[in-house]
Amino acid sequence: MKQTRRQFITTASAASAGLVLSSMNLPEKVVPKKGFSLNIYATRWGFKGSMDAFCKQAKQEGYDGIEDWFPHNKADEEALYEALEKHNLRFGALTGSGGADFNAHKESYRDNLRKVISREPDFINCHAGKDYFTFEESKELMEFAVQESKASGVPVYQETHRGRMLFAPHICSHFIDAIPDLRLTLDISHWCVVSESLLGNQKETVNKALRRTSHIHSRIGHEEGAQVSEPRAPEWQGAVNAHYAWWDKVVNYKKEAGEPLTMTTEFGPANYMWTMPYTRQPLADQWAINVHMMQEWRKRYL
Repeated sequence: MKQTRRQFITTASAASAGLVLSSMNLPEKVVPKKGFSLNIYATRWGFKGSMDAFCKQAKQEGYDGIEDWFPHNKADEEALYEALEKHNLRFGALTGSGGADFNAHKESYRDNLRKVISREPDFINCHAGKDYFTFEESKELMEFAVQESKASGVPVYQETHRGRMLFAPHICSHFIDAIPDLRLTLDISHWCVVSESLLGNQKETVNKALRRTSHIHSRIGHEEGAQVSEPRAPEWQGAVNAHYAWWDKVVNYKKEAGEPLTMTTEFGPANYMWTMPYTRQPLADQWAINVHMMQEWRKRYL
């Protein structure tokens, strides 16, 4: 019987998923203290339809909420909140900074962050600053975010992202030491690329970041890229195991402390998604992979 390309991808993924997941070590069992919760968000990154269609599909799949860049115009902002209310979804906002130099980044970050805080999302994940800023420049941006978070009560996190302030574990470590209230969005796939490793020689440094993590982007990277082709494929077993080992620690830290944790499934489209040469046809189904990650997290941690 002939299969379409999509049917082949689905069948192959399902066949290999059990093999990969069955070989992972189960996390240490921790009885969560009162206050622990885990809410899982869908990324809009790569979704082609309207905000309403995206929220409808995310709700049908079983997500608790969505994560997306905060809109730059009133019409999109209204469409966002209408869809959230209609489909009973939570919202985690993305914002950041831009410009030609530090002062431009500082000004845009101030304006963007305060605008998003005024709408009181569940949390704000920040792509702020640049990797070439000085320590003092980056520290100023992070301390501003901490102050705004404390004043408003809205959690504000800095993402461990290539090209941004926390682009590498050894850099992040200095800011953790300098800013006691710094909280992270952990996208550790980026650090695998920057260090060209699964961070086995930086365990203490990584663990410092795990203890400061409040939000996770559950994409799986590897030594040469920020996204494996398909996390259920057996050739990525080592990378999958490494990421779940890091996530296991974060989840257990939160359970022991009785603190909430949020997670966004963030496998992305091309050029994060692997594609065929010339046609740029994706080699896997981005949406299906993210739903798979959401389901595995629920099985493993709840």
